[in-house]
Amino acid sequence: MTTPTIVLKRAYDKPAKEDGFRILVDRLWPRGIKKEALHLDAWPKELAPSNGLRKWFAHDAAKWTAFRARYRSELTRSHASKSIGELLDAAKPAKVITLLYGAKDAEHNEAIVLRGLFERVAKRRRSDR
Repeated sequence: MTTPTIVLKRAYDKPAKEDGFRILVDRLWPRGIKKEALHLDAWPKELAPSNGLRKWFAHDAAKWTAFRARYRSELTRSHASKSIGELLDAAKPAKVITLLYGAKDAEHNEAIVLRGLFERVAKRRRSDR
């Protein structure tokens, strides 16, 4: 079994066939986008940063390192690996999983943190077989 490629894409970018299995990773729906226009396969709100963390971070690049640590801690406490495993199962046989996010900043957002976790869970599951 091959590990899917995890890619990141702004929710505001046009959907493409190459996106594979599309997952919205924000807690809030992206403004101005109709539900049918996003072509979502999943919206696991439990994987998004908590409202408190999201508001504290406010996409301030100066808080990025602390945000990553706090968000990883939230994901560990919420047992996110199980949810990610379920999403990986649902995404089969897609070779690509696209994590969609609404932030303008492509270098400081929760999708970056989640991509690392998706990759670790997929790799661990592959090695367990």
